[in-house]
Amino acid sequence: MFWFLLIAMVVVVAAVTLAVVGGGDGEVLPEAAPEQLIDPLPATRRVEQADVEALRLPVAVRGYRMADVDDVLGRLGAELAERDEQIAELRAELAGAAGRRAGDTGPTGSGPSLRKDEGR
Repeated sequence: MFWFLLIAMVVVVAAVTLAVVGGGDGEVLPEAAPEQLIDPLPATRRVEQADVEALRLPVAVRGYRMADVDDVLGRLGAELAERDEQIAELRAELAGAAGRRAGDTGPTGSGPSLRKDEGR
């Protein structure tokens, strides 16, 4: 049984070697085209969660292509900073509106008191 497995393994290795090295008319395989980012983040509108979930970065020899990853992270970072700035502006407007509303309570003494210790 051992000899049978050994011979079968030698035959398989020889067949694979011949197919890889000796198969063909001496033509060299063409270089693989470098993968490009097929569906990048949209340039004409804001990035949405679905865009990030659908994003697939191409793989290079040593992991992901650094230029593509840098571009995507730079774009996402800029959009997040812009959104954080808008959120801060909206919160400031909301706080200002709430402060103005709190200042417009009407004349003093009109309406019920909110203090628990008054009226006892």
